[in-house]
Amino acid sequence: MTDGVPGRPTAQDPPGPSRTPWTVQTIVIGVDPGLASTGYAVVGGPPSRPRPLAVGTVKTSPRTAHASRLRAIHDAIAELVAAHEVEAAAIESWFIHPMSRSAMAMAEARGAIIVALAVAGVEVVEYSPNTIKQSVTGSGSADKAQVRAMVTRLTGAQPETDHAADALAAAICHMSSAPLRGAIRRAR
Repeated sequence: MTDGVPGRPTAQDPPGPSRTPWTVQTIVIGVDPGLASTGYAVVGGPPSRPRPLAVGTVKTSPRTAHASRLRAIHDAIAELVAAHEVEAAAIESWFIHPMSRSAMAMAEARGAIIVALAVAGVEVVEYSPNTIKQSVTGSGSADKAQVRAMVTRLTGAQPETDHAADALAAAICHMSSAPLRGAIRRAR
């Protein structure tokens, strides 16, 4: 309960732990979109100590009908979001040539993912692959092995695929940028 001033407690508010941007508990899903393999990582905790809750890969077969593949990706992401009460999503932004066949498949997979997140009311933030790599390794040109090694070091998780490692890196990137995003919002 407040006295009408956002963030100002009243005498009726119970005392609670300090919630600075570095200690706020949040749950984020990172997604590395793809039609054949979509990596996902649900991460919780404060930005300084990300804790993996679910890490894996949704795989679809090229022998399956195209619409069914998109539905499988959509449904898997929707189930993860519902099961873990996800608050925000970090997804890799577009980074391949827009006229290729693989670009079309990725765009469709991204669409299925973004719709699942939007229906659940989850904030979606896109990050370039270089921004994600920079966030977890310190280098925007890090290779897959370096990203995998750092996400393992930061979380203790052992992602089984590069897609899952990339999704975990996206979630960590989002969590680590939370204090800066909060400071920018407060300054406005």
